[in-house]
Amino acid sequence: MRIHHLNCISSCPLGGRLMDGRSPSALERGELACHCLLVETPQGLVLVDTGFGLADVRHPRSRLSAFFLTLLSPRFVASMTAIRQIERLGFDPRDVRHIVLTHLDFDHAGGLDDFPHARVHLMRRERDEAVAQRTWLDRQRFRPQQWSSRQGWHVYEAGKGEPWYGFACVRELSGLPPEILMVPLPGHTHGHAGVAVHTGAGWLLLAGDAYFHHREMDYHAPWCTPGLRMYQTLMEKDRGLRLGNQARLRELAHVHGGEVALLCSHDPDEFERAAGRPLQTPVA
Repeated sequence: MRIHHLNCISSCPLGGRLMDGRSPSALERGELACHCLLVETPQGLVLVDTGFGLADVRHPRSRLSAFFLTLLSPRFVASMTAIRQIERLGFDPRDVRHIVLTHLDFDHAGGLDDFPHARVHLMRRERDEAVAQRTWLDRQRFRPQQWSSRQGWHVYEAGKGEPWYGFACVRELSGLPPEILMVPLPGHTHGHAGVAVHTGAGWLLLAGDAYFHHREMDYHAPWCTPGLRMYQTLMEKDRGLRLGNQARLRELAHVHGGEVALLCSHDPDEFERAAGRPLQTPVA
């Protein structure tokens, strides 16, 4: 299966270098990726997360919260949406038959409306908690305005069968090949999951927001920028589970790094290494 790496609209958070670790200073806005995967399979195209969508670009104030628009100031460029990059690759957007979500935060699910015919896969608890809108922060991060496809979502429980490298997993996603599976990684949200794709040469695990900076996966000396540490604390639903899953991912990378490549959703350096192009360059 061929995998394309898409940056589906960068966020430009307050704090600059304190957030992304590479901006010139902390007095300007930083730049974080919104790393999505497009997978070519015999069953059609599979999109792993959607980033922001066309409706978010056109009407951000009606679809996104003022809190996160101020904090993150996404760089709304229509050419960077998943649908426009898929068209650049020569595909028809209707060829996207499946979307697999790590979670329902606004910057991961904003493009759902651009693919109304796709089957959407996510963890059951993620759907239930996002719909419940229990707290003020839930209402800022989970945006039903982005979910016109909600009635057709396919939801899953944590796997009960054979584990994946010691992690519980969800295999046999409806209509998808066995080379794509979901790996529950709760903590950031209650139903957060990574998505693993077998490339033929090994596994690629998009770990979503289970971590935010590549140095968090350093087995001997894990480190994260202070701004992203604060942001992860702000957004976490279960601190113990979040930190525990980070530790398990570090162990996975340390022991099985030759078999499993790890990526998170927002690290710009990880994206550029995987994609082989700058963050603001759409796929060719």
